This record gives sequence, C-alpha cells and structure tokens, in this order.
Amino acid sequence: MNPLIPSFLGRQLLLTSVLTILPLTLGQLPAYAASAPALLDDFSDARHNSIGIDRLLFDDKSAGGQSHATQKCAGGVLTVEGELVPGRGAPAFISLVSLLTPDGKPHDLTGFEGVRIRVKTTKGILAVQVSSSEIQNFDYHTSAPIAGKRDEFVEVRIPFKDMKRSWSEQTALNLKSVTSINLVSFGMAKDTFAYAVDEIGFY
Repeated sequence: MNPLIPSFLGRQLLLTSVLTILPLTLGQLPAYAASAPALLDDFSDARHNSIGIDRLLFDDKSAGGQSHATQKCAGGVLTVEGELVPGRGAPAFISLVSLLTPDGKPHDLTGFEGVRIRVKTTKGILAVQVSSSEIQNFDYHTSAPIAGKRDEFVEVRIPFKDMKRSWSEQTALNLKSVTSINLVSFGMAKDTFAYAVDEIGFY
C-alpha cells in the first residue's frame, strides 16, 4: 500500500463516496463509443474543457463532510485550493470531474495507453481517477497519489493498466466505456490542499 494512503478502508470509503453522486447528476448512461481527442483540457477557457464541456467540482457534503474548494482559471492554468473537512467515520474529498461528453456517455479510448497530466501539487494528496459506465459499485480505476516536486509543474503519465480498483475484483479497465477523468484530493483528517494543472490529455 502506498504510505500516502492512510488505510485500505479509508480509500474504499473515499472512492465509494466520490462517485456515488455522479449517477444522481448524470442519470443512467447508455452504451455509446466515439473516439476521443488526445487533448482533454488545456485550461485556455475559464469554464469549459477543450472539448467544450463544463468542468464539475464535487464535494463530500452528501457523505457528511464539510469540505470546500475554489477554482480559478487564468493564463492556461487551473488552480484548485480548499479545505478537507471529513464527516464522522468517512474521509474528506474534493473531486474535479472532466466529462468526455455533455451527457456523460462513454468515449472509446482504445487508441491510448494512459492519462497524461501536467500538474503542480502544493499541499495535500491528489490522484487521477478514470470513471467507466461498466462499473456499477463506484469502485473506479484510480492511480496512486501523484508524486513530484512541490511547487513545480511536472508531466505525469499514468498507464491505464496500472490503475486499480480499491476493494473490488481487479478487472481490466474497458477503454470503450470511459465517461470522465477525475482529479481527486482526499484525506482522513482536516487539512488544506492546493494544486495547479495546465494540461490533461491522453498518450
């Protein structure tokens, strides 16, 4: 287990909570596949990703937490910062969700090997999560926490094959079923977090 993740149970609770809200927002996702561009977001627009879809920011209030965050987009860089305030018996989280289609239908990513991100982590823990319409228990494929120098942009490449589900059977990610790429900040105790990202895409 990566030492940055406080416990297996904590990560399980986190990932259950993070994406439980998404189906309530998007409804049932019908089967659909279309090829996705290599660039998902270069943050040149303050509101939309590079394929014209609003960025979504989810917090943990539905899971009993009181976490909050702000996002600011300027000069091609998105900065997200806030405070993690867990509820009783549950970890805290903030999730930045970038959908591949406006209605949450999946895209076909079979031409790509993984997620590419240029990011600067200043405080807290940040991981990349890939949501799939095939996963019904919200235990989506997630990376280990992003490692890198604090306060310096680094390019991180995360192979799809290295992303894991936390408590379910370790099934391979079906790249024809990907609905969103999520950046998740989380923790088991009250704390602040901050990161900046200037590009998300696929390689």
